[in-house]
Amino acid sequence: MPLVEINFDGLVGPSHNYAGLSLGNLASSSHAGEVSYPRAAALQGLTKMRHNLGLGLAQGLFAPLPRPNPVFLNALGLGSIDEADPAQRRLRAAAWSASAMWTANAATVSPAPDTADGRCHLSTANLVTMPHRSQEWPDTVRQLRLAFADATHFAVHDAVPACFGDEGAANHMRMCAAHDAPGLEIFVYGKTGGAFPARQHEQASRAVARVHGLDPARCLFVEQSGEAIAAGAFHNDVVAVANERVLFAHEQAFADPEGTYTAIRERLPEAEIVVVPASAVSLADAIKSYLFNAQLLTLPSGEMGLVIPLEAWEMPSVRAWLDGHVASNGPIRRVFPVDVKQSMANGGGPACLRLRVVADPSTVDPRFLLDEARIARVEAVVAAKWPEQIDPVDLGRESLAQSVITARAALLETLELRELA
Repeated sequence: MPLVEINFDGLVGPSHNYAGLSLGNLASSSHAGEVSYPRAAALQGLTKMRHNLGLGLAQGLFAPLPRPNPVFLNALGLGSIDEADPAQRRLRAAAWSASAMWTANAATVSPAPDTADGRCHLSTANLVTMPHRSQEWPDTVRQLRLAFADATHFAVHDAVPACFGDEGAANHMRMCAAHDAPGLEIFVYGKTGGAFPARQHEQASRAVARVHGLDPARCLFVEQSGEAIAAGAFHNDVVAVANERVLFAHEQAFADPEGTYTAIRERLPEAEIVVVPASAVSLADAIKSYLFNAQLLTLPSGEMGLVIPLEAWEMPSVRAWLDGHVASNGPIRRVFPVDVKQSMANGGGPACLRLRVVADPSTVDPRFLLDEARIARVEAVVAAKWPEQIDPVDLGRESLAQSVITARAALLETLELRELA
């Protein structure tokens, strides 16, 4: 079979909660302390997966990581928690975090046409900037090595050393004439974000490019604008997204936009760069609506479609720009609003929820690939086992912990992924 793009979505885990752990993520901070709805969140994600599958696209699934995570707490000497200490309560909340559902941060992926050895390379992200995410990578790499175990087609790498923060595909874009053609890989890093940290280090990006065996002439290392980071664009995918020949970006996405666009056109003459001006959609509106945290996809017809959150579709400035772009026969021909409100409230839109892997589906462990029947089986487990709601004050309660553990175990049994237990 030919190489195709497969979107692997992270299923929202049964411990999904709003503890407000992510500094610089305005949605996460603004909903801190609210009651979350894990069952609804997971079902919303599955509906999006079904929608994309219905468009004729390949769709995969990653299972939630084990939570709560006693390994993380024990390493911090927190076998028990002092309830009077807010720092300890926050670390406990980190051990319950379901943030691995945002698989755009799972790894950086370089497809086989780009690499020296002709294999698809995946480097697991270390996510060291945020404590609740820094614990993810050992379990993530275990799942990646199971899904992509065929060593003739894949190479799965451990995380870059923790001295350099790496946030995975959320700060990486690939442009190409077609998914199965050699591409231009664009690594976006940050330097400053005012009060907020720049999460992607340039040296982490350069290390990943070297480990993947990429041609330096077909790599770009681009600085994200400090203005965007300070405004709440904690990852590049909050202000820019690329697919095949098209780059879709906000005017204020990059520190040197014209230099970036010139470099792209020099390396990929067929590139189409769609820039949304701040006069049409302000940076604040772009970040609040997650217009760019969307799935820009090539449909079976050859047209490009944009899967956006309902919040973007319902924002007047964004809707007006999208309507105008489609009417003017721009490269984005169809727009698909989806409801992922539970994820959005914690700071992740449609793009956060998926990791793009260009591969021959027959080389992937089939347990990680979805069809309608498999989605239905997962939905049944979620409906029966996922907690209906979680109040952050309940984190740490043994009854809730057992409910979360039991729910994940039931999912792994259904997916026949007992190795991940």
